Amino acid sequence: MSSVRKGIEKVEVGLKWDPSPLGSPSHDLDIIAATYTADAPYDSPVYLVHFDSRAPDGTITLNRDSQTGQGFGFDEVMTLELDRLAATYARVVVGVAIQPQEERKVFGDIPNTSVRIRHGYTDLAVSDLSGVSGYTAATVAEFTRDESGAWAFREVIRGFDADPTSFAALMGAAL
Repeated sequence: MSSVRKGIEKVEVGLKWDPSPLGSPSHDLDIIAATYTADAPYDSPVYLVHFDSRAPDGTITLNRDSQTGQGFGFDEVMTLELDRLAATYARVVVGVAIQPQEERKVFGDIPNTSVRIRHGYTDLAVSDLSGVSGYTAATVAEFTRDESGAWAFREVIRGFDADPTSFAALMGAAL
């Protein structure tokens, strides 16, 4: 039996972009998710999930990682099983960061960038990140758990001029 106010249970975050021109350094974008506890929702994240890590309990996984943007459809895909997160977690922030290279790149330099956040077959948000075209990193979503345990989604497109490591420390600030 399901409740009337079930909330969001499982979401998929997809990221795609066009590869760099032949002979140019690859564009490498990464999805990053940060988890926060109910008693410190805007403090340092308890853990991060990105290309080099996964959630300790397996609730947030990066299913596909691309370092070039080559391929069809979404090049990077992350799954967040919010309904399986321990009750101590009350907030998850998701962002995108560009891996630094010799030449500084911002979202506006990378053609056809797109982020899609999907719950089942329903798109919760789709963005081309044009609002943060001058930045190297951006938050794209915030998921929060209410007192009843139901998860809610809020699209949060906010740009940062930071490398992925610095961005991970900044992304959870009050949005």
